[in-house]
Amino acid sequence: MSTAITFSEYGSPEVLRLSEVATPEPGPGQVRIRVRAASVNPLDLKIRSGLMAGAFPARFPVIPGLDAAGVVDAVGEGADAAVGDEVLGAAVGGSYREYALLDRPVAKPEALSWEVAASLVTVGRTAFRVLRELGVQAGQTLLVHGAGGSVGAIAVQLAVASGITVVGTVGEQDSERVTALGATAVRYGDGWAERVRAAAPQGVDFVFDASGAGVLADSVALTGDSAHVITIADMSAAQHGVRFSAGTDDQAGDSLPELVQLAAAGKLDLPVWRAYPLDQAATAHADIEARRNQGKVVLVP
Repeated sequence: MSTAITFSEYGSPEVLRLSEVATPEPGPGQVRIRVRAASVNPLDLKIRSGLMAGAFPARFPVIPGLDAAGVVDAVGEGADAAVGDEVLGAAVGGSYREYALLDRPVAKPEALSWEVAASLVTVGRTAFRVLRELGVQAGQTLLVHGAGGSVGAIAVQLAVASGITVVGTVGEQDSERVTALGATAVRYGDGWAERVRAAAPQGVDFVFDASGAGVLADSVALTGDSAHVITIADMSAAQHGVRFSAGTDDQAGDSLPELVQLAAAGKLDLPVWRAYPLDQAATAHADIEARRNQGKVVLVP
């Protein structure tokens, strides 16, 4: 037996409990890791609250969490790692736990901290996937809503490195950081579309909405084509003819090893705001819901 965070009903962060669970055994191709850090993603909060019950129906009790980094302590037949290896990846059956299973572990470079390694998985793959789905090319202009968030900031960095002109809507606290990443920062809120037009007189070719802040109608107007707008956060996407991207790891291809190497080389910045002990998962969720965090949040078993 080992410990994990579980919830047995939908609700507020207080439904999260530290529980004793069976230690998972790796199947073919899987590895089991002793978790050193587990990322807390916004999707975890939506699943816990029941907001995503239609797409992710729960089989209680649920162990939340998508991503983890740790040390391999058991391997299944044909696994692509050995006991003692330091790895990261998407967790099978939840990551808020002492021991987690990974299907496709990626080696963690020594230069990468445990906290960043765990944080990079979902947000990095999401940013990579959406940029590919949009098809934005060097020389074109991309608007990123929520450029100060983890997914948005990675999208900014990947796009800038590819020769794409980037405008990002941000809160005042993120303006300086997003500008340093190579984007033109524009304050969100009333009048944002006019400010974007002033910042990008050449026009906007594509929009990546990572904010879910009710910006889709004006984003379509900016590009002139709903097919040039993708959201990962606004459930009203279909009403605007906009694609909602909630893709799988397969759609991100083999992006994670590349993202890991970029981060290890200092070419991809992913700030970690705070690491909480595993038993403080409810506090971590509450802080994210209250928008207190300025960067990624992780749990440390």
